[in-house]
This record gives sequence, structure tokens and C-alpha cells, in this order.
Amino acid sequence: MKKKIAIEDGLADVRNYLQEKGYEVEGLKNDNLNKYDAIIIAGQDSNVLGMENAVTKSPIISARGQSAEEVYQQLQSRIK
Repeated sequence: MKKKIAIEDGLADVRNYLQEKGYEVEGLKNDNLNKYDAIIIAGQDSNVLGMENAVTKSPIISARGQSAEEVYQQLQSRIK
């Protein structure tokens, strides 16, 4: 089963890279964040999830200053 990843708008290069690697990638919406295996944010706004203390069991990875490959490597190490 493919891992499901939510990704913030503006990260098309990361989205495309992860899709090529076999991940199911969806745009980030603030509905049922726990249905994702991981959440990738641009890292510009700490309140991107719509509330400062959004609760999710999914790891949140900031793509700020990282290449698509670096984000992928973080993703690999944070989800099994």
C-alpha cells in the first residue's frame, strides 16, 4: 500500500519527486490530518495547519532550504 503524504502548496518539485518514488501525494487541507503518513510544509509559516497547536500523529517535515531529495531522505527516516 502506498504511503499517503499531504504537501503544502508551492512545493511542486517535492510533490513530483515523491510521486515518482511511489508516494500518494495530496494537497494539504486541515481536515483529518491523521489520515496521512506524513505532512510536508514549506516552512515559511509555523501556523500553516490553521492553528498554532494542530494535533496530528503524523510527522511534520519542513522543506525549507532543502532539495526534493533531502525531503525524501527525511521522509524515509521518519516513516516506516
